[in-house]
Amino acid sequence: MQFRRRKFIQTMAAAGAVSSLDLAAHAQQRAPQFMFGNCASPNSAAALKAAGFEYVEATVAEAFKPNMSDAEFAPTLAKLKECVLPIRACRIFFSKDFRLTGPDAAHEPALKYGVTACRRADELGVPFIVFGSGGARSMPEGFDPAKGKEQFITFCKKLGDLIQDCKVTVVLEPLPIRSTNLLNKVAEGIDYVDTINRPRIQLLADIHHMLSEKEGPESIRKAGARILHCHIAELQGGSAPGTYGEDFRGYFKALRDIGYVGGVTCECAWPKKNIDAAWRKAISTLREQSKG
Repeated sequence: MQFRRRKFIQTMAAAGAVSSLDLAAHAQQRAPQFMFGNCASPNSAAALKAAGFEYVEATVAEAFKPNMSDAEFAPTLAKLKECVLPIRACRIFFSKDFRLTGPDAAHEPALKYGVTACRRADELGVPFIVFGSGGARSMPEGFDPAKGKEQFITFCKKLGDLIQDCKVTVVLEPLPIRSTNLLNKVAEGIDYVDTINRPRIQLLADIHHMLSEKEGPESIRKAGARILHCHIAELQGGSAPGTYGEDFRGYFKALRDIGYVGGVTCECAWPKKNIDAAWRKAISTLREQSKG
């Protein structure tokens, strides 16, 4: 019963039917839960499970192969359904070959690709697609920033309309300024999500990017129930948690304050040697620092 109640709250929050205050009040009645995953190929799932990870975050191209026909995709779907860890999310939604902003923006090819990915996410039971795609959304130098933002929001509205009956939710990922010149902070993402105003388009908090942009935990509190998925890595070199002793406790507290229940994915630069030890260290660090 508690699990069903939690899922109901999450679903209603994603649909905008539950406010941040409602969710925060609900958080006082139960302990928030974090699940820890890793950005990796599903082929690594067995080793990741042994190290303590609870899910895999794959890429859209690898998991969903949106350029393939359904018949061509069928063997991949069957194989992924046998993965020993759930695939909770897929990232790298659109490659830089898609143009979402600027004078050469072309939304229709990206919409076709995106809808196919979302439909296949539902087939596989993947709840989130991460919309980073800095190359696809970046505006050309000298392009009007207001126009670029308008183009991006228009694209997201169209996508949200086309996937309104899907179960998957697309989460916008604020990226550092070195990666894109559009949507760099979680605090900015609040306006994007509210303006797009589509239940299937919500927000991601990447704690490594927040550290890089000198954005504190308060932005998580302001974003509230819009945040449905998280990434994490240390500031120095995007290293794995536990490498240089980065303290994430303030960000975890902010997530607990908004009643966040969900995944925190390691999107890290892993060492080439002794990776299993690094995996275990990361999991140990995250479990310790995320305690209430």
